[in-house]
Amino acid sequence: MHLQTESFSLTATARVFLWVGLFSLLAACDGEQPALPPLAGNALILAFGDSLTFGTGAPPEQSYPARLAALSGRQVINAGRPGETSAQGLKRLPDILDKHQPQLLILCHGGNDLLRKRKRAKTEANLREMVLLARARSVPVVLIGVPRPGLFLNAADLYAKLATELNIPMEAESLPELLGDNRYKSDLIHPNAAGYQRFAEAIHGLLRATGALP
Repeated sequence: MHLQTESFSLTATARVFLWVGLFSLLAACDGEQPALPPLAGNALILAFGDSLTFGTGAPPEQSYPARLAALSGRQVINAGRPGETSAQGLKRLPDILDKHQPQLLILCHGGNDLLRKRKRAKTEANLREMVLLARARSVPVVLIGVPRPGLFLNAADLYAKLATELNIPMEAESLPELLGDNRYKSDLIHPNAAGYQRFAEAIHGLLRATGALP
């Protein structure tokens, strides 16, 4: 009887720790995104990235920047370049920022680094520098988490690390979900028109939740 009572006590204790851990995890996941400054009606949003921003797999008018412009009522510049790596994007970004002088940068980059298995530390450093380039020009940034290749798609963990480190909003759920569903993708790594629409809706929702849009 004593042994049975002791066994039950240990099990109950383990359950307590399990529930405490679960509630802690849920609380962490439910954390609010950092706030963004409100975007005026004539504000310009710069969507910067590779083929996911360009809209490969759908007509130009169905790219996520085009759909986001329709949803937000703001001008959205599509500065996507298919095949570009983060190192190439880092070189290109300063001129694009200076040319358009946006009020918000949506950064969706690094996918080609992941596909080509470039060193994670270098990709992370390039993305960090892109955010800092925007901040030096007083441009707020939204970071998009790109999924790493694999059977189970999840945004590469470097995106969450950067978002936490730099205290910037991040959208990391929609691309893995869309690219894991044949209804919303044109090939293994690109959404179709319906997928880009849903991607734009997710970003629009984030901009509303963070105060950038009403």
